[in-house]
Amino acid sequence: MGKALAEAFPVAKRAFDEADRAFAAGDQSGRRLSTICWEGPEQDLQLTEITQPAIVAMSIAAYRVLAEHGITPAFVAGHSLGEYSAHVAAGTFSFADAIGLVRRRGRYMQEAVPVGTGAMAAIIGGDLALVSQACEEAAQGEIVSPANINSPGQISIAGHAAAVQRASERAKALGARRAIPLAVSAPFHCALMKPAEQRLEPELRALRTATPSVPVVANVDAEPKRDGAASVDALVRQVSAPVRWEDVVRRLASEGVTTYVEVGPGNVLSGLVKKIQSDARVMTFGSPDNLDAIVTACSISAEK
Repeated sequence: MGKALAEAFPVAKRAFDEADRAFAAGDQSGRRLSTICWEGPEQDLQLTEITQPAIVAMSIAAYRVLAEHGITPAFVAGHSLGEYSAHVAAGTFSFADAIGLVRRRGRYMQEAVPVGTGAMAAIIGGDLALVSQACEEAAQGEIVSPANINSPGQISIAGHAAAVQRASERAKALGARRAIPLAVSAPFHCALMKPAEQRLEPELRALRTATPSVPVVANVDAEPKRDGAASVDALVRQVSAPVRWEDVVRRLASEGVTTYVEVGPGNVLSGLVKKIQSDARVMTFGSPDNLDAIVTACSISAEK
């Protein structure tokens, strides 16, 4: 993950070097984050306290390549963890601070709920009202709620494992097409994450922040954050609140955004954006092979 970028672009290699230094400050094993990204082992990369800084490192390495080639955004946004990368891109707080912070975020989230206690599932083919009803009717004194409102007809739920199972069955009975259990390490973005939120909040509020260079559209309310305090407040609430990605993209569209570049590993968000804003131009950047097409497309978009 990110190795080809680091080999092709010195600015990406410097980003990974910076991430390694920040990661080492909180790790006594001597492991380099870049080595885990590029060589594994996979079981280490799947630990959420490593996954989270690894994805931020890769995303910022890619972003800095784009910036070096003159591609600058009018807005930035990120899905869940990606909101931290968005703030680094906007200059709200430093890359090094983000690496240490998201590592602890991952640890706090993992430790908030004993393994096996929580679960998540993707509900396909049901709207938010249906999914919310299914969760309410299935809770039976436990926690289950919408966690990621990703796109029309794609909403994930999180909570106690048994309640998630009941809500999945209820959603199908109410008309959803499918309910797919998700292979996740914890039930993210639900009330079970409150202990993680409480541990992370003082660290977030202690961050040295600056005014974002461009607005960052937040997960919790789909509102553009234009100062450090509002940005931190949104990140605090984000830990246990649902990710309103569909609303984020609709807000960006309402602001006139027509071209999106998904920066970092994978292309999941690109697919979601197209489901929400069908006429958008959507590209991904995580490999040197993508660069020329993105530079050309963004140049054309800027001229318009």
